[in-house]
Amino acid sequence: MRVIRVFPRRTKATPIDSSAYIGSPDLFAEADSVHISVTFTYDLQMAEILATEWKHVAPVEIGGPGVGTFGNDFTPGMYLKPGYVITSRGCPNTCWFCEVWKRDGNIRELPITEGYNVLDDNLFACSDEHIKAVFRMLQKQPQKAEFTGGLEAVRLKPWHVEELYKLKPKQMFFAYDTWDDLEPLIEAGRLLLAGGFTTRSHVLRCYVLIGYLRDTFEDAETRLRETITAGFFPMAMLYRDKVGQYDKEWRQFQRQWARPEIIAAKIKEKK
Repeated sequence: MRVIRVFPRRTKATPIDSSAYIGSPDLFAEADSVHISVTFTYDLQMAEILATEWKHVAPVEIGGPGVGTFGNDFTPGMYLKPGYVITSRGCPNTCWFCEVWKRDGNIRELPITEGYNVLDDNLFACSDEHIKAVFRMLQKQPQKAEFTGGLEAVRLKPWHVEELYKLKPKQMFFAYDTWDDLEPLIEAGRLLLAGGFTTRSHVLRCYVLIGYLRDTFEDAETRLRETITAGFFPMAMLYRDKVGQYDKEWRQFQRQWARPEIIAAKIKEKK
């Protein structure tokens, strides 16, 4: 059975095979079923429009994180580009800004499949046995490991650092979402730098949430600069509501902290 997967927008993780479409169907689209994959809640309206357009090709299903669909086992290459991998779903935390725990509940370990870019919601919340198995899988990959899903600093252990250093990853992202993440981030930076990682390589990276209710430009810049002091290369992530709205001034601010060349200049300036 041929399944066409349809995506409202292209991202770095979107599949690029002939059965993956961005937007509307073309004259050559043929399938037995059409799956519209929605990553962001603010793409739901576009997904409904696409469903109307694609229903003439084959029966349509709409799913994905943006719909609140409970995640099942991960199928490599289906809704993410080959190389991207998810080995667990869910999260034990109940952060106010996050939909993961509402959608998928507590941490749930999945069968481990091949890939090099780990997108788990909270890998370090998994059992030691599972994490070690993920590291073993990554050691076998032809590409350098990447952890772009985000790692929770407070759960980082010395043995994690040892195994991560053996992997020689291309990049790994931690997260600084609210003020109580700062001390764990500082400690994680201390462990990672003591374990052989360097700030010069920019392997240590950190998503910094900005622009949420009652946030200010001054507070956001403070968090971003604290991230640098902790040893991480910051990447500003602009908070959006369920319909994708954000303040234009915040968008302009975010662009100054989301472009690597500008961030590198700020880090050099700080030094």
